[in-house]
Amino acid sequence: QVQLVESGGGLVQAGGSLRLSCAASGRIFSINDMGWHRQVPGKQRELVATITSGGITNYADAIEGRFTISRDNAKNTVSLQMNSLKPEDTAVYYCSADIRRTFIERRPNTYWGQGTQVTVSS
Repeated sequence: QVQLVESGGGLVQAGGSLRLSCAASGRIFSINDMGWHRQVPGKQRELVATITSGGITNYADAIEGRFTISRDNAKNTVSLQMNSLKPEDTAVYYCSADIRRTFIERRPNTYWGQGTQVTVSS
């Protein structure tokens, strides 16, 4: 099986920083895109940032250059450095990874972490 485990959430004041990390483990042949999403109660989960295996990044407009996504392909990890945090960044953050478990799988499946709470106080 495949597991994604996040860490690094917490409580921070507005203007502060947090770094989220996510490690994929288990039966993994290859990982394509990895990413971070977030969700607040009553709203749909939304994209924060994604990164390809080659390091090409994509960010939601709301991030406005405050966050940086990175990955370590050798360790199967993805991180999100969040700076200049705002109260509206408060949410549960989920990491995702598009994973092929074996070479037989033609297409990757998307796996999700359990989520980590980020709370930004004003």
